[in-house]
Amino acid sequence: MKLQVNIKDIKYVNEIDTYWTNEDYKELLQLFDFSEIDKINPNELKEMLFMAITDFEAEEAAKIVLTYKLSEVLNEGQIHNLAYDMPNDKVAEEYPDPELHYDLFNINQLLHHAFNGIFPNTEASILTIEALMKGEMTEEIMTKSLCQGLSGENLLNRLYSDQLEGKEEFTDAAKFIWLLTKKGENTYELMTSKYWIDKDSIARDEYECEIEFFDED
Repeated sequence: MKLQVNIKDIKYVNEIDTYWTNEDYKELLQLFDFSEIDKINPNELKEMLFMAITDFEAEEAAKIVLTYKLSEVLNEGQIHNLAYDMPNDKVAEEYPDPELHYDLFNINQLLHHAFNGIFPNTEASILTIEALMKGEMTEEIMTKSLCQGLSGENLLNRLYSDQLEGKEEFTDAAKFIWLLTKKGENTYELMTSKYWIDKDSIARDEYECEIEFFDED
């Protein structure tokens, strides 16, 4: 498959507004022993949650939020270890399973803002990409075509070279791409961790590429 790719823009953010909802804030306030939640102005829920969080030690607060969001995929021991690592380490970048990076990024940043910097700051990259192709865009197609514009030293190119070249099945493509949104006929917005893609890793921003798919036969 051939594509014409144009990486039009890349920017960084340290918070994703759409991840946490007011219902999340209310449920977390309950977990942090805050009373009379129904009397709080919806616009003040986040600020009140920050106040409630800081009544707890950093590790205990991390454990509560991690349990709230990830108890269905992580066991108690894993959550305990993460909670004690978070104030010192960028777990949203270092955790072995990239499928959890998106959740860990948002949990970390909530705690980072609540504790005013005790937790390390992490950033997400948002890329605007124009891709001319036939057929429907998928995470695998986007990742394989985008990586051809990145330097050979980029982490994705080093870790997933066989998958990117179609020698192995690329099951992690959707884990690396946090959000992929179609913004126009051929324009997409891709969100991922700055750990995976930053401005310095873009070797060329406009190019033609050809991608291969794994064929187990």
